[in-house]
Amino acid sequence: MNRAPVLTLWAAIVAERLGHPPDTALSLASYVAGTAAQAKARRLGITEDSDGARSKAEERATKKRETVRLLGRDIALAHDEDGVVLADVGDGKPQHSAPVKAYVEKAFGRRLAEVEAAMRELAASLEPDELNRVGFHLYERFRPEVPADVRGWGAKGELDLGKVREAAGS
Repeated sequence: MNRAPVLTLWAAIVAERLGHPPDTALSLASYVAGTAAQAKARRLGITEDSDGARSKAEERATKKRETVRLLGRDIALAHDEDGVVLADVGDGKPQHSAPVKAYVEKAFGRRLAEVEAAMRELAASLEPDELNRVGFHLYERFRPEVPADVRGWGAKGELDLGKVREAAGS
């Protein structure tokens, strides 16, 4: 399994634990996973977007907009045509949740319920604010192991649900 859908599902579960409705949670989770992928691409030299320029642009965007913090990321918010709060993908455009949901369902297939249950159990083991504070570090403990070099970009690893369950006990 690729790491991106694992982080997306985990971030959505954390967002729900913080009180966000499912559609908002999926939208926010997509932003978290996307920024993690961008950071890895910069680290591997796949993209040339400088951290300084990116962080300044994000700072300007979030200063002008309503934001929420999820797993260490400040996410600018937008509203869809029905007024649902979603992540802003740029220029006030909302990240709709339907494609994110379909992506997660396809990635996990028949194992989705099992993985989701283990992650929800982990999320329930901590108070919401603490979960949000340490949630990304928890993810790093159970994410699929893949090579760290460029050949590992997009590589699949095995998601060990035992590691998810162990994280709940620590």
